[in-house]
Amino acid sequence: MSKKPNLLFFGIDSLRRNHMSHYGYARLNTPHITEYAKGGITFDNCFSPHIPTTPGYANMMTGRDCFGTGVVGLSQKKIVDGVPVLAEILRDNGYTTTCVGFEGNAAGRGYDNYLSFSGWGPDHDDGRAHKAENMNEVVLPELERLAAQDKPFMLFLRHMDPHSPYLPPQPFQGMFFQGDACDPNDKRMQKVYDFKPFGDYIKSWVPDGCTNPDYVIAQYDAAVAYMDSCIQQILTKLKQLNLEEDTVVIFVSDHGETLYDHDCYFDHHGMYDCTLVVPLIIRWKGHLPEGKRYGDYCQLKDVTPTLLDIMGIENNLPMEGRSLMPLVRGEAREAEPEFYITECTWMRKHGWRTPEWKLIVALEPDFHFKPEIELYNLIKDPEENNNVAAENPEVVEVLKNRMQAWIAKREAETGRPDPMYTNFLMNDRPFVSSQEAYDSKYIGGIADAVKLQQKH
Repeated sequence: MSKKPNLLFFGIDSLRRNHMSHYGYARLNTPHITEYAKGGITFDNCFSPHIPTTPGYANMMTGRDCFGTGVVGLSQKKIVDGVPVLAEILRDNGYTTTCVGFEGNAAGRGYDNYLSFSGWGPDHDDGRAHKAENMNEVVLPELERLAAQDKPFMLFLRHMDPHSPYLPPQPFQGMFFQGDACDPNDKRMQKVYDFKPFGDYIKSWVPDGCTNPDYVIAQYDAAVAYMDSCIQQILTKLKQLNLEEDTVVIFVSDHGETLYDHDCYFDHHGMYDCTLVVPLIIRWKGHLPEGKRYGDYCQLKDVTPTLLDIMGIENNLPMEGRSLMPLVRGEAREAEPEFYITECTWMRKHGWRTPEWKLIVALEPDFHFKPEIELYNLIKDPEENNNVAAENPEVVEVLKNRMQAWIAKREAETGRPDPMYTNFLMNDRPFVSSQEAYDSKYIGGIADAVKLQQKH
């Protein structure tokens, strides 16, 4: 190969790692990704510590943590001055770059070409969302165009299928659910509808009278399966164009998804592991080991330095993230089992995660009326259902001290305050009560959600 490798980047929004069959999920919803991953490497414990989309992609595309990017909230439009994103780094190394479906985001800058597709609500007569098919209509001809050029390319694809609304078309719609979605004796969805900030939005895209959350979860899983089948079309095109040995392919997500978990229904707020866990799969035929899996903890900030290492692109930029290739080469790589976690969009909280403990501290009252301090023992209670903060005040204090010491260290290194202390959710001030937060937040329907996403 005379030129640097191409990069085909699948950035999949809201893809929860433990709802992929490739990561052991019981429903077979990612067979094509799994088969493709047999020719590459999989990281089993990748985390998105700064959620949701904008900070997640900022970490992913810069190799920096939230102090390095300055980004912790969905609505932030700009990464700290002087911090390049991956597309800019590759452009400076002779690449031509195309971005599909991510124009306007802080981490989506620097591409030569921007293409869009319909990636939200129902867009066909069947009332379903054909997001991945719409993506392919744009991507397949663009892949052909890029392949015909002499320069190496980066093609970034922002898939939206696992993001609500979950409306996969048939035959996927009924793939994982054959029961009664509207049993009047089932009351479990009522608390979803009664949650005013999101209830009307969710009601706008689930079937009228839907009472069964298992149906909605099955639609999420089916949306992933639908996307997986459409992704295979892109992988087939890559092979047809004889690009497999010339192209690094990555699958990763900006964050996971809460389904019927933790009262954060069918969204991606709440710093529980269902939102923090993400897939990370990389393949470069003939250049990376085949079928290898690595259990070491890693984070989205490790994505860019890893890709640059794989692609042989010199990287002297300051980055908190570190290449994962030492693991692949059988070399030592210092572990990072503890890390800072944040969310600053629907709620403003930060915390500290270790292999055993998860500490969550609210910086202002939240719209779920949750307690200010949450503590979970991840070994005894991996689903984080039992807040044990009151029973373990000494653990809370130790973790708080570790977190604050780390914040102070990063503030000193960057010369900037923790962005969690300068980003607020409304009116440049904290909410004074959970009731105020609850009354201030509302998504009415799909159109409102689209407008919110377009703004951010």
